[in-house]
This record gives sequence, C-alpha cells and structure tokens, in this order.
Amino acid sequence: EVQLVESGGGFVQSGESLRLSCAASEFPFRTYNMNWVRQLPGKGLEWVSFISPSGGSTAYRDSVKGRFTISRDNAKNTLYLQMDSLKPEDTAVYYCSTDTEGSTRGMGTQVIVSS
Repeated sequence: EVQLVESGGGFVQSGESLRLSCAASEFPFRTYNMNWVRQLPGKGLEWVSFISPSGGSTAYRDSVKGRFTISRDNAKNTLYLQMDSLKPEDTAVYYCSTDTEGSTRGMGTQVIVSS
C-alpha cells in the first residue's frame, strides 16, 4: 500500500518561502510520476505540479510558475516542493500524490500565507 507523509507546512507572511517534503514508502517511488496537489479553503483539490520519475520533466499550474519548484531525491524516496514568493492565495492544504487528481495522497500539510 502506498504510504505518503507530507511535512514542512506552516504560517508565513506574504513573500516568504517554505519547503515541503513528502516521504514515500511501500511502493517503487523511483519509477513513479509524482505530483503535488492542494485544497484551498472551501474548494476541491487542484493540481499544482508534476515531476517525472527521473526528475527530467516537470510541469506547473500557471499561477505558481516561476515561484514553485518541484524536485525529488530517489535515493531518499522523498519529493519536495520549494515555494517562494508565497501569496495569500497559496493558502491551502498541500498533498503529494501519485496522480494528478490526488486520489492517492497523504494526510497533507497546511500552508497559511498571511498578507
């Protein structure tokens, strides 16, 4: 069974940075595409970013391009999301997922960005 544990969220001011981590286990992480998805307050899940198994291919939703960077360390079975220049509209619970819909995800980590 896929195990995903997110961490690194917190309360920050607008313009500050956070680095999220996702520890993966119980599946061959290095062979999987991975994603970050988020759930804004009162909204459904939305896809944020994608990375291929090797890390050579990445993609981002338009609203985070140039501010967020996804990466992975296959030796550590860990996925990352570096979030810079955070905005209040980035406030959400962030999940790592093996799919773009977030159907297989962890418990999430809360990010709150204050203006």
